[in-house]
Amino acid sequence: MPGLAPGIFISASVFNNASNLRLSFVKRPGQFRLIKKTTKEDYDMARVALVTGGTRGIGAAISKSLKAAGYKVAASYAGNDAAAEKFKAETGIPVYKWDVSSFDACAAGVKQVEADIGPVDVLINNAGITKDGAFHKMTLDQWNAVINTNLGSLFNMTRQVIEGMRARKFGRVINISSINGQKGQFGQVNYSAAKAGDIGFTKALALENAKGGITVNAICPGYINTEMVQAVPKEVLEKSILPLIPVNRLGEPEEIARAVVFLAADEAGGITGSTMTVNGGQYMV
Repeated sequence: MPGLAPGIFISASVFNNASNLRLSFVKRPGQFRLIKKTTKEDYDMARVALVTGGTRGIGAAISKSLKAAGYKVAASYAGNDAAAEKFKAETGIPVYKWDVSSFDACAAGVKQVEADIGPVDVLINNAGITKDGAFHKMTLDQWNAVINTNLGSLFNMTRQVIEGMRARKFGRVINISSINGQKGQFGQVNYSAAKAGDIGFTKALALENAKGGITVNAICPGYINTEMVQAVPKEVLEKSILPLIPVNRLGEPEEIARAVVFLAADEAGGITGSTMTVNGGQYMV
């Protein structure tokens, strides 16, 4: 169930169709140990987590890890139907299609998720896009698209769930920002501005809701081993990117996901307004 202590990870869940019981195992080095037998009713009471951009890359890893930790998970996506259906078939996680840059689309999408699996307790604002270019050549469309998707979506999504969280006196909002929102990046004025805005949003919203059992935190990934980074030529990666990272490797999506599961837990209630950096030491604050 959600709220396991840090360092304990659900490894397998097996449902017995006859009894509707689930056997959950904890994986530790070299062994599996039975820790709990949970009823279907317990599962139905699990916390609901919604992950935007949750069917590919970092978002897919987050969705899978939250499900493994016992959450009921919904994943939204914007346009890649084939990838979303493949993800759904492989994981059993329900997927929903909407544009997070549209307030009305977010309202309708969250309403459907809550009708299907219950009120959202944990929101992961992960969806994002890039439209890179030097600022003196950047178009208004490039600027607006990135700002509206990467920053505006935090308002559009969080506004739909915050009142319910306040009423229930529990909530977790986790915003996936970026190292480039902390340090800036050539050719990404729009992206860096949006991701820096995510951090400001996180701190202010955390202050407003700290007394109500709601935490709001940000995670800033560095270079992560996703499809986008894998498309970078090997020579560029080895000569221009890896030398900047003290651990001398790319981060893995699962490392971001583990940070999300930690912050989402009931036991993480004392952590709010924080920015967690997961960048291999590339930028230290």
